[in-house]
Amino acid sequence: MTRFKDKYIEIAVPALKEEFKYTNSHQVPRITKVVVSAGVGRAVADSKHLDAVAETLERVTGQHPVTTVARKSIASFKLRDGNKIGTTVTLRGKRADEFLDLLVSVVLPRIRDFRGISDTAFDDHGNYSLGIVEQSIFPQIAFEDIGTPHGLQVNIVTTAKSGAECKKLLTLMGFPFRRNA
Repeated sequence: MTRFKDKYIEIAVPALKEEFKYTNSHQVPRITKVVVSAGVGRAVADSKHLDAVAETLERVTGQHPVTTVARKSIASFKLRDGNKIGTTVTLRGKRADEFLDLLVSVVLPRIRDFRGISDTAFDDHGNYSLGIVEQSIFPQIAFEDIGTPHGLQVNIVTTAKSGAECKKLLTLMGFPFRRNA
């Protein structure tokens, strides 16, 4: 088991059972998958940029990304149906745990002037979305290898039934949420 999974079993499950009055440990919300994606608007004109972004995602997640394509043509964006416009990776199980452990313990503290992540990015179904502005904060990316900076989107999908349950789960797992003053 990973360090992240151990923290879930030893800290999060008992605390969530007590706070939300769960009678069974299977009722406790858990993280089911992590989706890391990057939309690349420049990929329409420059396909090499999309390859660089895909390589970055592969280095960061340890898994080969899938290329996403446009479903509709939008003339004002010079976008045609079927154009490659981004990449995405879905992590589950041990890989998701390792990625989240790295994100919480190494990547987020490396952000300059970091004051915590937003506590308002929850949806009604108990999922959390986090935008990362630049890929250079990941330790797998060497500064010399960065061509054009780009951002990443991290979506954490849980079995929580509300944003409050998800926030409590992620707080117990060590996510540094911004403190409202």
